[in-house]
Amino acid sequence: MKILGINASPKGEMSKTLELVKSVLKGAESEGADTKCLDLYQFEIGYCTACGTCYAQGECSLIDDFSELFDAMMDADGIVLGSPNYINSVTAPMKAMFDRMADAIHCQMFYKKFGCSVCTAGGSHEDDVVAYMNGVLQTLGATVVGGVGVAIGHDPATLEPAKARALDLGKVLVRSIKGEISYPEQDAMHLQTRDYFCQLVKNNKDRFAHEYDWYVQKGWMK
Repeated sequence: MKILGINASPKGEMSKTLELVKSVLKGAESEGADTKCLDLYQFEIGYCTACGTCYAQGECSLIDDFSELFDAMMDADGIVLGSPNYINSVTAPMKAMFDRMADAIHCQMFYKKFGCSVCTAGGSHEDDVVAYMNGVLQTLGATVVGGVGVAIGHDPATLEPAKARALDLGKVLVRSIKGEISYPEQDAMHLQTRDYFCQLVKNNKDRFAHEYDWYVQKGWMK
């Protein structure tokens, strides 16, 4: 079992968000998972130009590090997203990464994957940022198992109990992948979402040739 952590903080090894991501991964490791953590600021990720090449060909027209990052996500069973709160949202590199994943959303490429998110904030809205990242995971087709957000500006000591919650979250992530915890409401939502995008792709099969082939090969085309 492979769990991938992606930290979108510019502070490198000094990142408090990284501490949360690593705590989740440590919890996953305690349940037998293999883990890997990537620093998103070490990747060059250009802005999506909405050219539609990915819909038609399954490849991006931009030449940068996104394909390497995406391949790592596709190879993982579980994904942990981490970002500090930047004006009640994620940092720019994570948003750029999300914007490059429209093809993966149309094709629901994260179906049967599991994920969670963590966020540190100075004063507030950490839970809103966690909800946003988890919402993106769900939009990609992944099942979300929880999240941890903590505001440390007023009391840095709050980070330690947050790390303990993140450790437990990593254990829940692995147990969910193993099938020990079920999420029937999300399962139903994923099927509805997949049917929606299937119809969208079918209605645009001339422009979305790659995506149409994806649905046919998966046996999802109706």
